[in-house]
Amino acid sequence: MEAFLYQATIYLSAAVIAVPIAARLGLGSVLGYLAAGIMIGPVFGLVGSEARDLQHFAEFGIVMMLFLIGLELEPRALWAMRHKLIGLGGLQIILSTLALMGAAMVAGEPWQVSLAIGLSLSLSSTAIVLQTLSEKGLMQTGGGRASFSVLLTQDIAVIPILAFMPLLAAKNLLQMSDDGSIQRASSVATEHGSRLSLVDGLPGWGVTLVTIGLVALIVLAGIYLTRPVFRYIHAANMREMYTALALLIVVGISFLMTLVGLSPALGAFLAGVVLANSEFRHELESDLTPFKGLLLGLFFITVGAGINYQLFLSNPGDLIGLALLVIVAKGSILYFVARAFGLKRRNRWLFTLGLAQAGEFGFVLLSFSRQLDVIPSALTEKLLLIVALSMLITPLLFITYDLLSKRLGDTAAELEPDEIDEEGPVIIAGIGRFGQIVNRLVRASGVKTVVLDYDMKSIQLMRRYGVKGFLGDPTRPELLKAAGLSKARVLVVALDDPKKTVQMVRQVRRMQPDLHIIARAHDRTHVFELYKAGANDIVRELFDSSLRAGRYVLENIGLSEYEAARAEQTFYAHDRMTVRDLADYWIPGVPSSLNKAYIARARELEKDLETALLELYEEKDQNQA
Repeated sequence: MEAFLYQATIYLSAAVIAVPIAARLGLGSVLGYLAAGIMIGPVFGLVGSEARDLQHFAEFGIVMMLFLIGLELEPRALWAMRHKLIGLGGLQIILSTLALMGAAMVAGEPWQVSLAIGLSLSLSSTAIVLQTLSEKGLMQTGGGRASFSVLLTQDIAVIPILAFMPLLAAKNLLQMSDDGSIQRASSVATEHGSRLSLVDGLPGWGVTLVTIGLVALIVLAGIYLTRPVFRYIHAANMREMYTALALLIVVGISFLMTLVGLSPALGAFLAGVVLANSEFRHELESDLTPFKGLLLGLFFITVGAGINYQLFLSNPGDLIGLALLVIVAKGSILYFVARAFGLKRRNRWLFTLGLAQAGEFGFVLLSFSRQLDVIPSALTEKLLLIVALSMLITPLLFITYDLLSKRLGDTAAELEPDEIDEEGPVIIAGIGRFGQIVNRLVRASGVKTVVLDYDMKSIQLMRRYGVKGFLGDPTRPELLKAAGLSKARVLVVALDDPKKTVQMVRQVRRMQPDLHIIARAHDRTHVFELYKAGANDIVRELFDSSLRAGRYVLENIGLSEYEAARAEQTFYAHDRMTVRDLADYWIPGVPSSLNKAYIARARELEKDLETALLELYEEKDQNQA
C-alpha cells in the first residue's frame, strides 16, 4: 500500500507542477505531461519498470477519448466521412508504410522486418493529436477534420495489421489446427499468458459471425437498453450512480471487444456513435471527461518515464536523427495527400505537421512483433525509443503550425462548414446574445429552428445546452439552401457584423422574394440600409432595452406604471413612424450629420414627439383635477 501511495504521489506531483508551467509557456498540456514523465523517470529515477505496466492501464484514456468523440458524431455524419476515411486515411497508411519500409530495406533489413517497421511507424498518435486539436479549438477546421478522419482510419487499421503480423514471422506462419480452424493473434495476447476469448478455435466463418453478432448486440443495446437503464439509475437519486453507469458502458464494451480480438478503442467509438442521438449524451460526456483527461495525462507521463535513458545516451544523435527522418518522411507524404485531396494553406499544414509523428499504437505493434520474433529485441528497443522521441517532438510541430498560421492570417476563415441535415420554418443566422434570446423564445413555443453561425465557440456553447447548431458562414447561398431556405417562413438575421447583415438580407431577398426577413440593426443608419436591402422587420439591438430603462426612470420620478407604459408606447409608435419617414431623406454614403434635409426633418419630428407626450401629461393632469 505504501509503495502505491508513493508512486501515486510522484505521478500526481509531477503532473501538477509540469503541466501548468507548460500551459503558461504556450507549449500545451501534452508536452507538460511528457516532460513530467522524463523528469521522474530518466532524469531523477523516481519511478522504474512499473511505468510500462502502468501504461497499459493509462491507455484506457484513449478508449474513453474515442468514446467521447463518438458521442459527438451521429451515424449520418460518420457515413458522410466515408470518402475521407477510405481515401484520405487509406492512402496515408499505404504510402507511409511503403516509404518507411523502403527506408528500412535500404538500411539492410529483410523485407518482412521492414514491412513490420513500416506498418508500426505509419500510425500517428491519436491521443496527442486529438488532445492538442481540442485544446487549440482546431477540431472543426478543415485540417482538424481531415486529421480526425485519418486517425480514425488508423485505429480501425490496427485490427487487420495485428491479424497480418503473424504472417511475417519466419517461424510462426498461420498454424492450422486439426479441425481446420485458424489460431488468431490478438493485441491482448501478450506475455501475461492465457486470456478469455469467444473466437479461439473457431473456423473463419465462425469468427466472422461471432464478431458481427457482438457488434450488432452493442448497437441494439445502445438504441433500446440505455434509456430504461438510465431511468432505473435516475430513480435511485444518487449522482455517483450516473458516473458508475458511464464507466460500466465504456469498460464493458471494451471488454466485449477484446473477447473477439477487436480494438477496445474501436468498440468504444462505435458505442459513442450509437449513443450520439441519446438524450443522455451530455450526462455521459460530463461524467467521463475528467477520467479521460487524467488517464490520458497518465499515459503521456508513462511514455516520458519509459524512455530507455541508457540506450538514448549511447547514441543520441542517431536516434534523434532517425526520429526526425520518420517525421520528415511521413510529413512529406501527408503534404502530398493533403494537396491531392484539396486541403489549402493552413489546413494543409495542420494536417501535415499534426500527423507526422509515430503513435501509441506503434508501441503495441512493435511489442507484438517482438513477441512473434518478426523484429529482433535489440532493434525493437531502438524503434520504441524512436516512437517516443517522435511523440515528444510533436508539440513542437504544433508550435510551428501556430507560427505558420499567424503568417497565413485569420484562422476563422478556414473553418469547414457542417453538413446541414435539418430544415425548419424558422432559420436563425447568428447565435450570439441577440440570436440566443430569439431562438429560446421560438423553440420554447414549439417551433423548430435551424441555427447557423460562423463562430465555433458559439455553436459549441449551444450544443452544451442541448441546442443543435450548424457551423458555417450564413451568407453563403449553398448553406442557406441546405438549411431549407426555399421552405422556410421566417429568416432572422442576427449577425454581429453590420455589413454582412445587409449583404445577407439583400442576397436572400433576391433568392426568396416572399420570405419574411427579421434583421438585427446596429443603429438607425443601419436600419435605413436594411430597409433598402429588403428586410421586413428591423430591430435595433439596444432600442427596446433603452426604452424599457426610460420607462423605469419615469416610474421613479412620479408617474404611475400605467402612465409610464403609455409614454413608452407613444415613444415607440412615434419612433417607428420617424424611421420610415426619415428613410426617404437618408442618402447612402452621406453621414446624417452632413445631410441638411435629414436634420431639418428630424428636428420637426422631434417636436412632434414632444407635443404628443405633453398632450399625454396634460390629459393626466385633467383626469386628476
